[in-house]
Parts: sequence; C-alpha cells; structure tokens
Amino acid sequence: MYPETPGHLPAERAVTIHEPVPLAPVQAAPLVPMQPGSVPAVASIVLPDGRVVTGYAIEPAQPEPVTAKPVVSRTAVNIALGGIGFGAVCGGLVLLTAFVAALAAFVHQLIILAAVIFGGWVAVQVFSASGTRGGTTVNIRKAVIKRNKFYG
Repeated sequence: MYPETPGHLPAERAVTIHEPVPLAPVQAAPLVPMQPGSVPAVASIVLPDGRVVTGYAIEPAQPEPVTAKPVVSRTAVNIALGGIGFGAVCGGLVLLTAFVAALAAFVHQLIILAAVIFGGWVAVQVFSASGTRGGTTVNIRKAVIKRNKFYG
C-alpha cells in the first residue's frame, strides 16, 4: 500500500503458495437413478498437456424466436397522440379566449348604443317645440312692472 524505503528492501521476497483444499462432500438426499428420455452423446476433449476430459455435450440454449416489432413503437404513438390532444386543447382555449373577448366587445357596443338612443330621446324631449307641455297656462294681458315689482 505504501512504498517501502529503498534502503530496507529484502534481497528475496517470501512467496506464500496456497494450494486448493477439496471440500468435504455435502450429505444430500440419495439419488434415484432415472432413465433419460434419450441417451446424450458423450464427448471427449484432449487438453494440451495430454489429459483427456470426457463428458456429455451440452446443447446450447436456443433463443426464443424474435417477434416482429411494429414499424412504430407504442411509446412514439402515445407521445404523438398526447401532443395532438394538447394542441387541440390549446386551440380550444384560444378560441374560448377569443369568444370571451368578442362577447365583451359586443356588450360594450350595446351599452354605447343604448346610451346614444336614450340620450337622443332625452334631447328630443327637452328641445322639442311641441304644443303643450302640461301644467298651468297663464295669459298676461296687462302687465305693469314698477321698481322691479310685478303688478298684474
């Protein structure tokens, strides 16, 4: 871990060799001989040092057949549909906002129109030169005014 000082290195390092120790067999349930469905083939391999290893050949596991993938993944379709729905909602909100603004402008125009019509009616009533306006009519024939006093 830490470097040793160069003055204290031993000339030869001690090497410890660990030999593998076989494990004691585990006491398992007794094996019941069974006949295999078919006799597997026995394979022998010669190792480079001359030893022969014999054993049963293991057949490689066959992968499951690949199912045909759809042209477009379901995730992509769901994302696209979500985007279309979001766009439709946003468009509806824009239309709703435009409708509310148009309705407010229409009500504003109606208020102005009512004010113009009512104001015109009041002006006609005030400035009209029609006959009687109601009330008492007094005919003054001889009027004498002396020192700002009326004698009738």
